[in-house]
Parts: sequence; structure tokens; C-alpha cells
Amino acid sequence: MPQNFCEIMSRRGFVEWCSNPEELGQKMEREMVTGYVGFDPSADSLHVGNMVPIMGLAWLQRLGHRPIALAGGGTGMIGDPSGKTKERQLLSIDHVMHNVDCIRAQLAKFLDFDCGANSAIAANNYDWLSKIGFIEFLRDTGKYFPVSFLTNRDYVRSRIEDPDKSITYTELSYLLLQAEDFDHMYNELDCCLQMGGNDQQVNIIGGMDLIRKRSGGSAYGITFSLLLSASGEKFGKSEEGAVYLDPKRTSPYRFYQFWINADDRDIESLHRIYSFASLEEIADTISSHTAHPERREAQKKLALDMTERVHGSDAARRVREASSILFGEKDIRSASAEILDTLAAEIPTGDISIPTPLTEGLVISGGVSSKGEAKRKIKEGGIYLNGEKQSDETRQITSDDILPGGYVQVRVGKKDFRLLRCGG
Repeated sequence: MPQNFCEIMSRRGFVEWCSNPEELGQKMEREMVTGYVGFDPSADSLHVGNMVPIMGLAWLQRLGHRPIALAGGGTGMIGDPSGKTKERQLLSIDHVMHNVDCIRAQLAKFLDFDCGANSAIAANNYDWLSKIGFIEFLRDTGKYFPVSFLTNRDYVRSRIEDPDKSITYTELSYLLLQAEDFDHMYNELDCCLQMGGNDQQVNIIGGMDLIRKRSGGSAYGITFSLLLSASGEKFGKSEEGAVYLDPKRTSPYRFYQFWINADDRDIESLHRIYSFASLEEIADTISSHTAHPERREAQKKLALDMTERVHGSDAARRVREASSILFGEKDIRSASAEILDTLAAEIPTGDISIPTPLTEGLVISGGVSSKGEAKRKIKEGGIYLNGEKQSDETRQITSDDILPGGYVQVRVGKKDFRLLRCGG
């Protein structure tokens, strides 16, 4: 039976705004509702920040309703100006469609497109927007939108007032195109709900108004809360930048580490947003974590869950084991060649012949700048070979030290991990 998505997601901390929660909730309890989220194909991969609306669609389906994942092949050729201080670079149709295909493949990891009545739908607004003539668009859509509605937003006014950041007619028309999308799917796919980030509220209201003015229909909108870290930063970025779902942009190991490094102050809300666990299960996880925060159990659980969902169980297993080895939870001498290959792609790795003095290997690895520094650090007890502290400045790396795959590991201090590939 369909359930009250709005109420359930509000309890999990998803919902920032709902246009008519009581009416929408009653509708959701008595019938299947179709709702959509639009995804901007300005890049060939979604990122962790996009996963809030993705999880919204996934929950919508789990609660008995029908999700539509709309890739903006048409609107993507313009780009959403919401919150932007300058015009986006316009992309070619081939570039946009390539990005659309990539995004669709990623969405398929979260949505079921073959499960009966509430199977997810993948749509591309280029299919209908490209068929609308300019005069037809002005006459049948533009007439419903006062200029004051389009310009009465802070980022629009700031750009109108600043000649160096002026906003174009093309950008202002984006809202009308998004409204056209909602109206099209309302009529063609019985879609009465649009969802998105909290920066989409005005755009969503525009679509609701167009549906009401054109046909007298009732439509609804939901926006999701902007997820900020405890430090006040927008969630979804690491030191290297955005955390992408595409392994070519963000490796599965770095994706896993992103969740492992989550702040304790954020971890409960992250479980509520990014996991499918019940609130009771999450409470148990947080309780266990609070008793022993040094174990980072809550972070590990979420990291494994997210990595399995995005990159598959095999990749999740490899990066979890690689992480355990790198951070001393598992003896590196028990690692397989596959795991060491995973590590070699993530940490500094150099090549040596066998035998090689440990001091020379440390220089080749980049862990120290000279053999003199290597000797000094060995004397101080700060050098480890395959996890064992070294005290002999004349120590040679020999064939007895080689791990599966032809590697040895050196560590400088507590956290500077390096690998050496051994040959000859």
C-alpha cells in the first residue's frame, strides 16, 4: 500500500518545504502518486550532493509511489541559473546527450525500472522541448509568467543591478522551460509532484502555477533540505573537490574514505538521509557508536553501504580491506595482490630493484628527501617496513620482504604510507 512519503521523509530530516503537506499526505495514503526530480546534465557524473534528491526518488518508490528521473537534455543546453553569479558555459547537443546517458546509468543503481505499476521512468525533456516552436512557447507558456515573478529573486536582482554579472533572457527563460516540463509530465505521465533541492522552490512553484492556470489542475512541490556539515560547509566535497559517483572521477577508495572521514557531529543525520535503515536501526547504530567513537562504527557502516550501492559489493570489499590495512586494523602481510594493487592506485608508489637499502627505498618512495633524513628517522623509531618498526640504518629490502603482487610497504611516522614495487 502507498504510504505518506511527505510525513516519513520529514521525520528523517529530508523535507525543507512542502506546498500542501496535509492534502498531499492524504492523497499519498489512498493512491500511488507520481513524482519527479530533474537532474542537470552539465557534467557526465552526479556527485554526493545530488544523492539527496536521488534518495528522495528511491524512497518515493519504496513507499509505493512512482518516480520519474528527468535528465534535462533540453534545459541542460541552457543551464539552471539559480544561485549562479554568471552565465553558464553552453554545451553542444552531443555533449549534453553524452552526459544524459551517463547520468541515467548512475540512477539505475538506485531506482527499479522494472517492478510493476510503480516502476521508475527515465525521461529526457529534450524529447518534448525540442519540438516546441518559439512563437508557440511565448504564446502558450510565456503569457502566464509576469516579469516580476521571474525577477523577484535575490540572485536575479543582484545580477540585474551589477553590469558585470548581467543576466540574459536565455537564463530567465529557464524557469519557464522547467514549468513546461512539469506541465508536460502532469498531462502525459500523470505526474503531480515535483521535488528538488531548496534552491528549486521558485522553479517548482512556477510549474505548479502553470498547471493550475492552463488546466485547473492541482500539483504539489517538495524541496529537500540543504545538507551542511557541522563546520557549516555544503556537504559533498572533499579536499580534492566534489565527490563524484563515477569511479573515473572519484575512485571507490576515495569515495569510501569520504564517508569514513565524516564528522561525528554529522553522522546521525547522514544515516537518516543516505541510508535506507529505519530510524530505530539508526538509533541503535548511533548508540553503539557513541559508546566507542574511536572505532568509527557508524562511519564504517555508512561507508560500506554507500560504496556497495554506488560501486558494487566487490569494489566495496576491496576498499574496505585496503582501508583496514592502511590504518593498521589489519596486518598488511595478510593482504592479497588485488588489495595491494588497490592501495598502489591511492598512495605514493615507487619502483626499486632487489636488494635495495631501506634508506634508498625511502627516498625513492618520496617519504624522505635524503638518505641522511632516512637514517635520522630510523634512529628516532619513525620508520616502518611492512608494519614493523625498523632500527637498523643498514637494513636491506630483500626478497624476504616482498608481499603479494611484488610490493613492500614503508611508513614514515604514524600516517605517511607508501608502497614500493620490487623488480629484478
